[in-house]
Amino acid sequence: MAAPSDEGQNPAPPEVSHGGATRPPSASQLHADDTGKQVELEKLETSRANSSSPSPCPSEQQNPERVIVSFDDGDPMNPYNFSQPKKLFIVVTCMVLVMNSTIGSSIASGISEPTQEYFGISNDQLLVLPISIYLIGYVIGPLVFAPLSESYGRKPILIATFVVFTAFTLGTALAPTFAGLVIMRLLAGIGASTPISVIGGVYADIYNTRKARGLVITIFMAATTWGPLIGPIASGYVAPVSWRWAYWVSLIVAGATWPFLILMPETYGPIVLKRKARYLREKQGDANVVAPVELQNQDLRELVVVVLTRPIRMFLFEAIVTTTCLYLSVVYAIFYNPIIFQGTYGFTSGQVGLTFLPIGVGSMIAGGIYLVWDSFLARSQAKTPAPAWTQIEEYIRLPLACLGGPLFVISLFWLGWTARVSIHWIVPTLSALPFGLGFLLIFMGELNYLVDAYEV
Repeated sequence: MAAPSDEGQNPAPPEVSHGGATRPPSASQLHADDTGKQVELEKLETSRANSSSPSPCPSEQQNPERVIVSFDDGDPMNPYNFSQPKKLFIVVTCMVLVMNSTIGSSIASGISEPTQEYFGISNDQLLVLPISIYLIGYVIGPLVFAPLSESYGRKPILIATFVVFTAFTLGTALAPTFAGLVIMRLLAGIGASTPISVIGGVYADIYNTRKARGLVITIFMAATTWGPLIGPIASGYVAPVSWRWAYWVSLIVAGATWPFLILMPETYGPIVLKRKARYLREKQGDANVVAPVELQNQDLRELVVVVLTRPIRMFLFEAIVTTTCLYLSVVYAIFYNPIIFQGTYGFTSGQVGLTFLPIGVGSMIAGGIYLVWDSFLARSQAKTPAPAWTQIEEYIRLPLACLGGPLFVISLFWLGWTARVSIHWIVPTLSALPFGLGFLLIFMGELNYLVDAYEV
């Protein structure tokens, strides 16, 4: 039997308990946290005569001994033990995936007029559909793909959904009708939603310290901020050529991302152990070699009822998740508000895209604030004794969001009161600085808080 491991480490090397009467652990006897990094097997009675448990089932009688595979100390297969270059490659790949997703979300904003002219759309309200329908895909996709990534692994789900994103981005570029374009955008958005919902888990798979996780989540959030800024700029300047070229640009970026994704290793610990067990079974010819996740008999009903409904149940019954999601959804929705500079100041599509750049500058300032806060936190935690607040997630992560909230509101009032012809365009444009600053501080604080609270 595998011995219990210390917190933050993986179980000890596999051992086998000998004796023909020993029953293998069942799913109820296997305790593993959601990350699968710690496995504890209860010691079983070896004598059925002295045991009050029911008789073993036939399958258990056929397999009196199990070899439970675990990570050895310093095992290079353990995602926590990946080399720093390997971890850096994973971080960069994930950032590029997120950039694909978020660039795709805003790429349609700079081509509204040529799209309207090409399809002869008379109702201006329909012009928001290519953006809004894509964001609806952001809502649908995570409900399915995020939990599936914990059953089948991060990489297979990322690859499968990126195929969907790439294929339907191509379909969008070739759409013969506006209705077809909208449908393609919805399906592309569903495929693009996976990086947004899964990559936080990928980072938690390879970094087991709060400091490292916080830093990579900051990088992740920077990618989600700069992606929507690049989209309008790119589409605005290719719009005079053809509205289709905006989607071709998105497709080219997706094509350049594929080599990174294919080379990225699997990071979800339980799935890595499953592959290790499969390899050992083939090498040793021993069918009793199993991974902990293989002892959890997950049928189709459990997959649907338990796994796929987990996000909905957490949203409905976990107050932390509910309030965080509602707040972040409002913040992110405002990010995609209709652009005002084209109608008010007569900017071209390309010039309108450039007005988003101060948001990026604000987000960079937010990143600097995070580093200062993280340094202060590290010094506080190093004190002997460390202040009690340095061990509480709310006090560690949420102060950044508390700072970002007022800045975000100030930026909205600033923009609303100054976006008029009688006031120079630079004044409302500069409101994007506190907007980007508040936006990223809110997201960094809230998402890091969720990751630390649930350790996923």
